[in-house]
Amino acid sequence: PRELVWIFGMLIYLALMAEGFLGYVLPWGNMSYWGAQVIISLAGAIPFDLLPFISAADAKEIGEGLTTWVRGDYLLSTATVNKFFALHVVAIPIVLLALVVLHILALHEVGSNNPDGVEIKQNKDENGVPVDGIPFHPYYTVKDLPGVIVFLMIFAVVIFFFPDGGGYLLEKPNFEPANPLKTPDHIAPVWYYGPYYAMLRATTIDFIMSSKAWGLVAMGGAIVILFVIPWLDRHPVKSIRYRGIWSKIFMTLFVLDFLMLGYFGTQPATPGKTMMAQFGTIYYFSYFLLIMPFVHKFEKSKPVPERVTGGH
Repeated sequence: PRELVWIFGMLIYLALMAEGFLGYVLPWGNMSYWGAQVIISLAGAIPFDLLPFISAADAKEIGEGLTTWVRGDYLLSTATVNKFFALHVVAIPIVLLALVVLHILALHEVGSNNPDGVEIKQNKDENGVPVDGIPFHPYYTVKDLPGVIVFLMIFAVVIFFFPDGGGYLLEKPNFEPANPLKTPDHIAPVWYYGPYYAMLRATTIDFIMSSKAWGLVAMGGAIVILFVIPWLDRHPVKSIRYRGIWSKIFMTLFVLDFLMLGYFGTQPATPGKTMMAQFGTIYYFSYFLLIMPFVHKFEKSKPVPERVTGGH
C-alpha cells in the first residue's frame, strides 16, 4: 500500500539530482562550464524526428530551440548562471518542500514499513491501535540522532580539512575560471552522477536513433525505472531478511554493478572500460526487468513472522 510514498520519495530524489546539477554549475569553474555544456546539449538529442508528423529538419530546429531555451541564451553565459541560480535557490527548494510535505502525508496514511516486512496494521489491540506500533518520538528521533551526528562529524571534517577530497569531491579544473576555449582533459560528472553518466557513454550503436539519443534513453530510463519498482517487485516476501538466496545474490551483484558503473562514469573512456560499462548497463536493466519480477519463482523463502521481531 506504499506505492504513493515511494513515488513521492523518487520525486524528491529527482529534485535533489536537479538541485545538485544546478548547484554544480554555479561556481562557474571550467569543469562546471563544460559539464553544463554536455548535459544541456542532451536536450538537442531528443529524437523528435521519430514522430510521424515531424520532419527531420523540423526535429533539428526543435532540438536546437529546446537547447537554447534550457541555456537561456545562444551560448552558455551569465543568463544561464542567473537562470540556474534562481532554480537552485528558489524554485527547486520550494518544490522539494512541497514534496516532503506530501511524502509525510502519504506516510501517515499507510504507516512505516519495518525490516520484517510485516503489516503492523493487521495486528491491532481492542482499541484499534497496532500492537507493534511505536510513536515516532522519542523512539525514532533518538534512533536517528546518532546517524545525524556521525554524518555532521564527517561533513565537518570534509568542509574544514578536506574540501576538495584530493580532486575527487571538487575537481582541480573547477578551480579555474570557466573558459570556452580550454576544454578539460577529461570531462566527468561528480561522483554521485557517475553511474548514469557511464550508461550515457556506454551506448555506441546508431540504429534508428543516434548513439547520443540512445545514451539519453539509457540514462533517463535508468532513473525512470526506479519509479516503477513497486510494480516490478512481485516477490510475495517483502523483507530481504526472509527471501531466498538468489534474491540476496542478485541484489549483491546489483550493488557491485552500480558501484562499478559509478567508477567508470568518472574515468576517461577507453574501449575496455566502455565494454565493461555496457555489461554493467545491461545488468542494471536486467535486474529490474528480468530478475526482480521472476526471481521468487526459483527460490525458497524463509517463513515470515506474524509479528515484528525487532531483529531478534
